[in-house]
Amino acid sequence: MVVLIQIVFLINCMQLTHYTSKFKPHTFPVTLICDGINNAPNIGSLFRTADAFGVEKLIFCGNDMEIGRKSAKTSRATEKYVPFEINKDVLEVVSNLKSEGYKIIALEITETSKPINQIQFNTNQPIALVIGAENFGVSEAVLDIAEAIIHLNMYGQNSSMNVVQATSICLYEITQQLIEN
Repeated sequence: MVVLIQIVFLINCMQLTHYTSKFKPHTFPVTLICDGINNAPNIGSLFRTADAFGVEKLIFCGNDMEIGRKSAKTSRATEKYVPFEINKDVLEVVSNLKSEGYKIIALEITETSKPINQIQFNTNQPIALVIGAENFGVSEAVLDIAEAIIHLNMYGQNSSMNVVQATSICLYEITQQLIEN
């Protein structure tokens, strides 16, 4: 009897696979703009993050952008189906999206940035979330035209985190608000 109960418990607690998960695919009106991010592992991880959070499109801006073998290691093939483009000029991309009605939001810690949980996101306006390279952040020119600059509150000694981790946390908050509205 004890063995039978253990078997039933194990069957009920089996880890779901990618093919048996109960997550419903959904695409959100969010475009992720990567300002100067050219580190291959970060690029690959951003593809996975964009896929996980149903981002409609990834746009990589800057020089030396390479999507290849090194980024594919961390992307786990998501670069094959997450829509993306490469454009050298981040200001041009952001300006175009703003003229198309996107709300431009920059993820950066500044004197005037607000914690992400103080911003209300809704499905009435598509969002362009701009993230920056770890060493340089979002460019000043983009910060100047952003409609909101947000940050993640941090409570340790360090004042920054990996761009992919920060983006994941940010996209979680955005998509939770969008799904609730």
